Amino acid sequence: MKKLVAATLFTALMAGTALADTTLKLVEVITSPERTETLKGLVSKFEAANPGTKVEIVSLPWSEAFQKFATMVSAGDVPDVIEMPDTWLSLYANNGMLESLEPYLAKWEHTAGLSARTLELGRDVKDTAYMLPYGFYLRAMFYNKKLLEQAGVKEPPKTLEDFADASKKVAAIPGKYGYCLRGGPGGLNGWVMFGASMAGSNEFFTKDGQSTFDSPGWIKGLTYVIDLYKNGYAPKDSVNWGFNEIVAGFYSGTCAFLDQDPDALIAIAQRMKAEDFGVMTMPKGPDGKTFPTIGFAGWSMMASSKSKDLSWKLIETLEGPEGNIEWNKKTGALPVHTSAEKDPFYASEQFKGWFEELADKNAVPTTMPTYLEEFAFFKDSLVIKSSQEALLGDITPEELAKQWADYMTKAQQKFLQSK
Repeated sequence: MKKLVAATLFTALMAGTALADTTLKLVEVITSPERTETLKGLVSKFEAANPGTKVEIVSLPWSEAFQKFATMVSAGDVPDVIEMPDTWLSLYANNGMLESLEPYLAKWEHTAGLSARTLELGRDVKDTAYMLPYGFYLRAMFYNKKLLEQAGVKEPPKTLEDFADASKKVAAIPGKYGYCLRGGPGGLNGWVMFGASMAGSNEFFTKDGQSTFDSPGWIKGLTYVIDLYKNGYAPKDSVNWGFNEIVAGFYSGTCAFLDQDPDALIAIAQRMKAEDFGVMTMPKGPDGKTFPTIGFAGWSMMASSKSKDLSWKLIETLEGPEGNIEWNKKTGALPVHTSAEKDPFYASEQFKGWFEELADKNAVPTTMPTYLEEFAFFKDSLVIKSSQEALLGDITPEELAKQWADYMTKAQQKFLQSK
């Protein structure tokens, strides 16, 4: 009888332990080995502070993340916390899949220390914080000083005309190219920056909701990028390049120019001497203006989470000043806490190019129309397929522009009608 009682008690205790343990699922989508290791370190601190709670990290490769996460969600495999790119926010928020973080932010001790831009962008959908940004990605142009010198280019190009000329001179060197073109996943930023700069405007729509992608200025910009590729100023395989390939193309000395966010600085600084490369403002168009894209990503809580308070605690750990600065030092994004400005890391020479760009009144930071729920598919599917067709000569720049304009006009007019 004593053995039976003891066995029953042991079973009950084990059941209680099982009930007390909680496993949260966290999905990261902008992945690299360095980012994942940093995330694991921050998560281990959360687990230590919350005994009985474990976090399962699911890392999706960025090139397939949009489709893979959509498949997970449709199959009911929904995480508690998701790394949310700005381009996905509207899609998931407007479909009721994200939890509002407003009640948590109202009580959080660090909310007052967030930059105004952080809360503004986190509330991009319905003026509600469905995501808390962890950092900002502003595009600027890396340049290889040695390659430019070898090609006889006396100074970094300041205009699109000079940029094409410098790329041509570098491409004349056997095995070298001017521009690290991102023709694969994530390539939309480059097309937009060159297109808007050639057009002299970053307005994506007219007042009545018509897309500007097929306007003469934008077509000139799209043609400009296609010509860089067709003329051999970019590597042939760059039609398929994503983030890792373009960054490697730059630090290996294959290409002289790379437009990227501060996150590329991590890999580049590890492999190139500081005196061999620089970072400059994006080249300016005929009107003397340039439109570098500014993007962001952050952490969101899924509405279906069964452990919302714990999920917020996890976000708190990742987003608090200590965790946020540690994360951004490894990922290269600009932090969201105003206190980060005092950190010597961000006052260093390596960030000078981005701060100069921010200070240039003719360099206008450009936010994509991420408020459109159709934008995620546009960026991560339609743009890749159609732009690759244009680069390979299967469709004309005008046909490319029309495809984009038709799709975005429908999305914008649907949005306007819903207001």
